[in-house]
Amino acid sequence: MANEIKNQLLLLQEKAEKELQELEDIDLLEELHRQILGKKGKLTLFLKQIPQLPPDERVETGRLANKTKKNLESIFKEKTQSLRLSASQALSLQEQIDITVPGVQTPIGHLHPVSLAIFEIEDIFSRLGFVRRRYPEVEHEYYTFEALNMPAHHPARDDFETFYITDEIILTPHTSSGQVREMEKGSSAESAERLPIRMLNIAKCYRPQIDASHTPMFFQFEGLFLDKNVSIAELKGTLDFFAKNYFGKGSKTRLRPHHFQFTEPSFETDVTCTNCSGRGCKFCKQGWLELGGAGMVHPKVIENGGLHPKEVNGFAFGWGVERVAAIRYRIPDIRLLYQNDLRFLEQF
Repeated sequence: MANEIKNQLLLLQEKAEKELQELEDIDLLEELHRQILGKKGKLTLFLKQIPQLPPDERVETGRLANKTKKNLESIFKEKTQSLRLSASQALSLQEQIDITVPGVQTPIGHLHPVSLAIFEIEDIFSRLGFVRRRYPEVEHEYYTFEALNMPAHHPARDDFETFYITDEIILTPHTSSGQVREMEKGSSAESAERLPIRMLNIAKCYRPQIDASHTPMFFQFEGLFLDKNVSIAELKGTLDFFAKNYFGKGSKTRLRPHHFQFTEPSFETDVTCTNCSGRGCKFCKQGWLELGGAGMVHPKVIENGGLHPKEVNGFAFGWGVERVAAIRYRIPDIRLLYQNDLRFLEQF
């Protein structure tokens, strides 16, 4: 009995395939589907006979029946799709397309606002001779902390401030780690031959913080200028040049005394509010918005870079790309930049 069922299953599939090749009507196809795979179809009748077989024949016959069922279902599905496509193509052009309906313009994409800010920042500083550099995002602890004059007990080295991969390898929390790497280039040359250094490092940074003004991954741009007899006035002039070109001609910056391990003296940098031009409003409260840190490079950092701090000095600054973009466009929450909401992104 098992062999008879097997032969009937193979014959059923072979006959169904032959009939399907000749079918060109969707209604006849549905009728054939009911005859073979329906509740009272031929295949269903064979499946009902399998439990009556001896146990040693039941498993093999059941597998063949299930395989036949899957094959038939696949064949019917392909034939159905083919007939529907043919029917659609057979419609006249007038039935498919209403040529009186106005066309829909294809949307044109554009760069993300963070990418736009990066390109503009790079262009502004290139006019002052700064050259774009790239340094590791997965960085050694030495370049991130020790080379920047941060002692072992410094709070920035705690694991709630920095993403550690191993005890010595981290996801860099700031672009300042590129300062010493930049100084080390051409370390065999005399200090005078390596000057001036005008570096602009724009890269991803990582910190375990998230709120309206922080994201775990963010972009930062780092400026480093080293030469002989560099003054704070040159730092202020550089920051003013950027502010006027990025935020608008009427923008001004101010320096507030602060403390960073890798600069001395150190400053927090503010820019006049882009919403009220410094008069004071709800966005800025007192007419100023904080940009980020800056200062004269610490002599210890210069020494760690292989230069002589008595012969060379300079300044550095590091600001968040998202932060300057948020100030320019008055974005209240920088997390909006990474939520992939097209209603927001299409405004730029």
